Amino acid sequence: MTGPEGALGVVLETMSWVGLVPGIPMLILGWIVAKRRCKWAKTTAEVFEAGGFQGFRWSGGDGSQHSTLNDPSEVPIMDVGAQVELYYDQCHPSRWRLKPPRHDNHALLIGWILTGTGLLSTVAGFMLMMF
Repeated sequence: MTGPEGALGVVLETMSWVGLVPGIPMLILGWIVAKRRCKWAKTTAEVFEAGGFQGFRWSGGDGSQHSTLNDPSEVPIMDVGAQVELYYDQCHPSRWRLKPPRHDNHALLIGWILTGTGLLSTVAGFMLMMF
């Protein structure tokens, strides 16, 4: 093939390699990260005060008690004894937030994009050879 078809074939083959070679390992890495990630639990925490700082106190799903002091610049001042909806990491209870956590997995997203691009380029390359 010469002319525009030949140039298109080279571009499609290059895109196939550029998409599939890094895309498949990124998918595998993303799946491993997703499987190893700890779950976040939702609970009700009580606001307490200690030494001029406010904090949250809650009990975990297994009955364990957890407490943490808040950074005044990150958490608004609340009434002591108030009940707050709290989300915490079950493997690392010191990781908590007041809003539901986002489970972004950038490796999985990039893997899907690259693998999809590689597969589409491969199919388009085969179609170019057929016609």
